[in-house]
Amino acid sequence: MRPAAAAATATTAALRLRAASLSPSLAASLSPSLAALLSHRRSSLILPPLRRICSLAPPHSSAAPNSQPPPQLLSPIMDAQFVLFRAQLDESSTLRDRIRAVVAEIESASRVATAALLLVHQPVPLADVLVKAKAQVEVIKGLYARLAEVLKECPGQYYRYHADWRTETHMVVSMLAFMHWLETGGLLMHAEAQEKLGLCSGEFGLDVEDYLTGLCFMSNEFPRFVVNRVTAGDYDCPKRVLGFLTDLHASFRMLNLRNDFLRKKFDGMKYDLRRVEEVYYDVKIRGLVPA
Repeated sequence: MRPAAAAATATTAALRLRAASLSPSLAASLSPSLAALLSHRRSSLILPPLRRICSLAPPHSSAAPNSQPPPQLLSPIMDAQFVLFRAQLDESSTLRDRIRAVVAEIESASRVATAALLLVHQPVPLADVLVKAKAQVEVIKGLYARLAEVLKECPGQYYRYHADWRTETHMVVSMLAFMHWLETGGLLMHAEAQEKLGLCSGEFGLDVEDYLTGLCFMSNEFPRFVVNRVTAGDYDCPKRVLGFLTDLHASFRMLNLRNDFLRKKFDGMKYDLRRVEEVYYDVKIRGLVPA
């Protein structure tokens, strides 16, 4: 074939191939040989750019430049820290168990003293009642001394373990305050309560809120006491109790109490005062109050 004819034939085939790539409907009119040539041309035109794009992609990095150090590098430091924590928690748990053992004995002794003091509501001589209760007070004083010795092993940690004996202290202060009123007719002061419990010196003392809460518990005993004394013929008792509770309630109102347990117990004192007032009113309108 002549060179001019060959060039014309190649040009015609190229135009047909281009037209076939632009219009899929023309591919059916081509001969099998031209279709195969078209497929070869299209693959040769598409694949090289893809290969070039793949060659331009950055190689995969196995680790980020700003990644954290391996965990095994930090484990010795963490292990040392948590070993120290474990030792501290074990020591605190052992100390708390010792405190609770002494507190359990305080609770037992206070129950015995309270049971002996309940005889005041019966026709039993007051002296006999106070003798039995005071015997348990001496036992409680010795137990608080043991508790103070335990707390010396952890100086500065009084309020960390304070909740372990707080409830028992409320009951003890209530009992002491009621006994003091039966003997003197007055209020047991905070310093006197500390002295009775042997808590005057050192870091271990009687918390003020525990003392005030104990006084609120003490007021719960007066309504029953007044009713029983009137039944026994002591018509002057409601007047004495009413005067004491009125002064105590007025003194508490000087405090700016938060909305906590102490405030709730103080709110209950006004109901004790009201019940005593009702007993005094009944006695007075019947003319039983001595002139």
